[in-house]
Amino acid sequence: MDTLPVRKVGQSLLELPILGFGGAPLGELFELIPEDQSRQTLKSAWSAGIRFYDTAPWYGHGLSEHRIGGLLRQQNPEEFICSTKVGRVYSRFRGKAKDFYGPPWAGGLPFTLRFDYTYDGILRSYEDSLLRLGLNRVDVLIIHDIDLNYHRTESHINQRFRELESGWRALDELKRTGEIQAFGAGINKEALIPRFLEECPLDFFLVAHPYTLLDQGVLDTIFPKCERLGVGVVVGAPYASGILATGAVQGAKYRYSEATPDVMAKVQLIERLCKDHQIPLKAAALQFPLGHPLVASIIPGAFRPEQVTENRKLFEHPIESSFWDACKTANLIRMDAPVPSHDF
Repeated sequence: MDTLPVRKVGQSLLELPILGFGGAPLGELFELIPEDQSRQTLKSAWSAGIRFYDTAPWYGHGLSEHRIGGLLRQQNPEEFICSTKVGRVYSRFRGKAKDFYGPPWAGGLPFTLRFDYTYDGILRSYEDSLLRLGLNRVDVLIIHDIDLNYHRTESHINQRFRELESGWRALDELKRTGEIQAFGAGINKEALIPRFLEECPLDFFLVAHPYTLLDQGVLDTIFPKCERLGVGVVVGAPYASGILATGAVQGAKYRYSEATPDVMAKVQLIERLCKDHQIPLKAAALQFPLGHPLVASIIPGAFRPEQVTENRKLFEHPIESSFWDACKTANLIRMDAPVPSHDF
């Protein structure tokens, strides 16, 4: 399998392959996943030439890190890049393991979390992740989930940013001493990106949904500001949590909820253009974010070997400029949205 091209991440020295592996599904986000299926999925990713693996303590309460570590421990550490996340610290569940319930994960491991973005909390999270991964280093750390989805009120958000006044110093020390190459922030919604840009000296954002075939609002002010400040972007959910993979089918998911009629209608129009141009919807969804020079990598998740294989093939599916032109003419993507060339 051909080596994937790399792109520089913001102003850091880090370079990422433009296609990576998102580890959330291996935390059993959607369904229980047997160990053999997980191993085969990761084996397929490595065989497909994927060398960037993203995980987090939150993904299955440690399960994703255990599983991804099982692959990476067998490889030359110079041949891969691993990112994980900080901000949640875990302790063992003190009841019976069979009684543990840790939504939104269908399964996962019996450990309970608390949020901690302080200096000590960041370092504790980092060291615990190394133990779960079975690695003595990771390349990248990501501040995870400071948003209203998890912290509910503005006062709680403010408290987390106060914790980060010391927490970002821990990340800076790890970077300056060479333990990590870069650090960023993982964002589900774009509203807090400006605050991070003002308060934290980040190398990049890992964005779940703000920049996909369905959403380009960040082109107005957020991406231009990131460009001015030299802050890069990794796109974590190019399928918009489902609908850009499944199409506009009943029960299709968009931003982790059931898609609204307006979203369904827009996807149907995109699907029609894809059919006219003989392009799989998933190929267009995977490739679109990389048209923007700010985007260093995309990291779709997978929990079956065939999903990995399909992603790799679709990633290289030729898409002519006439398709992107048609999308713009139909007002399905913004006129000012940069679009990819076939060779990226």
